[in-house]
Amino acid sequence: MPYRSLNPDKIIATATKLEARVATRFPESGLRLVAVELVVLSGDIARAAHKLEGPIWSLRLLLLGVVICGALTFAYVGTFLSFDRLTGIALRSVESIEAVINTAILAGLGLTALIKTEARIKRDRVIGHLHSLRSIVHVIDMHQLTKDPVVLLAGYQRTAASPERLLTPAELTRYLDYCSEMISITGKLAALFSQSVTDEGVIEAVNDIEMLGSTLSRKVWQKIMLLESRLPDM
Repeated sequence: MPYRSLNPDKIIATATKLEARVATRFPESGLRLVAVELVVLSGDIARAAHKLEGPIWSLRLLLLGVVICGALTFAYVGTFLSFDRLTGIALRSVESIEAVINTAILAGLGLTALIKTEARIKRDRVIGHLHSLRSIVHVIDMHQLTKDPVVLLAGYQRTAASPERLLTPAELTRYLDYCSEMISITGKLAALFSQSVTDEGVIEAVNDIEMLGSTLSRKVWQKIMLLESRLPDM
């Protein structure tokens, strides 16, 4: 269903359009470079999420080989070795039977571990990509950090250590709005992984990214609301 899941192509298109908007208003700003990086990262994340949707065939073939070898081994022991011959190698005692049972249990545990290996590999790959998203979210936050609308209020006095303020109230509003949109896009990119990999660890990590983005976006919108409430004539 097209409206029940995120479309990676739409997210990339949105990031690309946002980069064009940033480039139009702030062509020389560092925020534009971050927007360009976000477009590149969007493509990388979309391809990675699509790749993780399918099985890891090399690992599944290895698992199939292990299962076949194990089955053939038990078949050989049960078919080609008679109880008389087993008696000759001291497998008649209770201790030997217990050892065989323990071996079978260990083999089953090993097989279970192999089955879970695919999920663990996918989870590790997702965590690596989410680290890139977490980093760019913090980079976006650094760009809005010094964009404080308080400096536009009457009576504000700069100090020698104050950062340079070149944006008008209208430009500052657009700048902050772009930051909020970029943070939102990172959350949607993270959500692509929760669509592709149904793993509790992945879902938890994606939720952490979305929670981080929501917290930082809330800070941005507090500044926008301050601009709109205290500078009605901008």
